[in-house]
Amino acid sequence: MKHCVVYSIGVLSVLILIAGIAMVLAQVFQSLLYNRIKKEVVLENGTDAFAVWKDPPPPVYMQFYFFNLTNPEEVLSGDRPAVIELGPYTYREYRPMEGVNFMDNGTKVAAVNPKTYIFEPNMSRGSEDDVIRTANIPAMTVMLKFQSSFFRRIISDLMKSKNEGLFGTWKVQELLWGYKDPLLVELEKFDPTLDPDFGLFYKMNGTDDGEYVFYTGKQNYLDFARVDLWRGQSSLDWWTTEQCNMINGTNGATFHPIINKTERLYMFSSDLCRSIYTMFESELSVRGVPAYRFVPPREVFANMTINPDNAGFCVGGNCLSSGLLNVSVCKQGAPIIMSSPHFYQADEKFADDVFGMRPTKEEHETAIDINPLTGIVVQAAKRLQVNVFIEKLSGFSQTGNVRTLVYPVMYINESVLIDGDSAKKLKVLVTEANVVINVPFIIIGFGILLGIVFIVLMCRQERGTPDECQPLLSS
Repeated sequence: MKHCVVYSIGVLSVLILIAGIAMVLAQVFQSLLYNRIKKEVVLENGTDAFAVWKDPPPPVYMQFYFFNLTNPEEVLSGDRPAVIELGPYTYREYRPMEGVNFMDNGTKVAAVNPKTYIFEPNMSRGSEDDVIRTANIPAMTVMLKFQSSFFRRIISDLMKSKNEGLFGTWKVQELLWGYKDPLLVELEKFDPTLDPDFGLFYKMNGTDDGEYVFYTGKQNYLDFARVDLWRGQSSLDWWTTEQCNMINGTNGATFHPIINKTERLYMFSSDLCRSIYTMFESELSVRGVPAYRFVPPREVFANMTINPDNAGFCVGGNCLSSGLLNVSVCKQGAPIIMSSPHFYQADEKFADDVFGMRPTKEEHETAIDINPLTGIVVQAAKRLQVNVFIEKLSGFSQTGNVRTLVYPVMYINESVLIDGDSAKKLKVLVTEANVVINVPFIIIGFGILLGIVFIVLMCRQERGTPDECQPLLSS
């Protein structure tokens, strides 16, 4: 009887080991866990994913940093600009989905995403009334438009009468949300279609940028929250048919759950009117939640010789150097050029042209931190800089002897960090998932333990100790 018990333990240990190894190889518990996640990650009423998508709980902040010009007269004489960074001027960004309408048997959902910005003085360094000296974008735009025109002299005289120059001063609130430009007011008299107001975020507070159609993930979880249509256009057409408004805030990233380090993760940004890809950079922890950091590689902002996908930013056949994107088509001809803050990852000559540029990876890189198990974005920072192309124009004394350069006006840091309650829930989920995933290894460990017990009992049996031969009960 005793021998049967010993051999039974041995057989049981082998069976448990085989079962555990089979579970590891077949990924039984991982599949069960992932199937559960796939069912939860879908845009439909009642799911946590839908609630978070419709009204994101973590606060989103938009920070604006302006470059204040300190030597305008010297710049007009041909010297390089010297700027001082001012800010941040911080705004809380509210961006709930509205007009939600499910389509195609629940496989798609349409919505608009209006954004409202509320100034946060306690998180700002300065006020909306701070005065900034910077490039006169409306004036530069008008001069470029009429530089070869019969009306060039008239425009130049009009600018002199309005005391309009290449540089000027405005309040932060005016530069962001709009002001009536004296030159545009006069030109509106001749062209009623012309809007006399100008602002970097003009008409972008309390408004949406058009209707989006998202995949719900019901048919394929990999499509969860992926943009199918924007303003009625297919995602395949955004890049080739239209360059949209570039300075209007991102619609965030949409990623699928169960993230792999080797994947390219795509993010649709309405700033760039296309999906841009990011690559894995490092592992980290955000409020106790494990995450993978993904960042856009240099190729995203490279010129067309390096990245042919950027050919759409070559306006009039004029392709800029790496690190810059010409978005003048989106801004009614205004010579607006986008880059990373302080010309980070751009050709060094652009930072060298402006005294005060100090590009650093930590402060000026766009980065997205994602929990690899669920695909939830736990932290993100989108950083973009608005620049204006400046050059000397014959017939316009306002440009003096200014050197040709890409002048930095301001940059944004749009960021989000998972809130405490959401982080706690996610940590519990990750902990439970780790336990579930490790069940096969626990089973293998138990099998190994039984195997050790079996070996010990066999050794004792082989030794035939006197104690083993004595009956347990004596008559």
